[in-house]
Amino acid sequence: MTKPEDVPTVTLPSGAQMPMIGFGTWKLRNRHARDAVLAALSDGYRHLDTATMYGNEDEVGEAIRASGLDRDELFVTTKVRPSDAGREASVLRASLRKLGLDYLDLWLQHWPSRSATNISMWRELLGAQAAGYVRDVGVSNYSTVQLDEVTAASGKAPAVNQVHWNPARYDPAVLAAHAERGIALEGYSPLKDTRLGDPVLTQIAAAHGVTTAQVVLRWHLEHGITVIPKSAHPDRIAANIDLLGFSLTPEQIAAIDGLSGR
Repeated sequence: MTKPEDVPTVTLPSGAQMPMIGFGTWKLRNRHARDAVLAALSDGYRHLDTATMYGNEDEVGEAIRASGLDRDELFVTTKVRPSDAGREASVLRASLRKLGLDYLDLWLQHWPSRSATNISMWRELLGAQAAGYVRDVGVSNYSTVQLDEVTAASGKAPAVNQVHWNPARYDPAVLAAHAERGIALEGYSPLKDTRLGDPVLTQIAAAHGVTTAQVVLRWHLEHGITVIPKSAHPDRIAANIDLLGFSLTPEQIAAIDGLSGR
């Protein structure tokens, strides 16, 4: 089993350490959500990702409590919808209540809206952080232009931008833009739209004695990208965090980069 303390982390502006392998919960509902999150925590995951829109914060909270883990062992993210602009505080209170937490490690605006709404919501997220309800705040699905808009309006850049990322979406300019701004890049749906049977991936997987899915997830880490795979299958949940026993060579990384746009 992967030891939580061995999982690499990213240091966020608050000083919090965000584990670079997290567990995504999109589309997991009811008992399946609770069981999957509990399995993930048993396998060494300590970074959980949910959202108001997912409708599973209650189940994630149940799994946290059932795990017996201390709060300070966990890194928990949830998200607020742009349609909830103007009622961010009540949404946050509801999320905390459902999760059974006193604070969030990371709170994200789930996707961008109009510029004025993005800015007003961003200021509300910063207010929640200042009040101590959230350690770090960020966004999801933002373009570089949108990142710069909220930063210029508030004087504070998002800690994290969570985006859909996989080899087919690889873009070195996006990586460079986030690095220049000191914004951590986090990738969701890392295996979606990825041809796991691609010869490039199968050859690299065979060389390391791992699966092609593990190769793709390890590739995220090699680029310094936090990755949050999701699964309801216990064997895949365990495999998706088992990424620390091998590393990719520069040539292998470049070959996977070359899958972009294919």
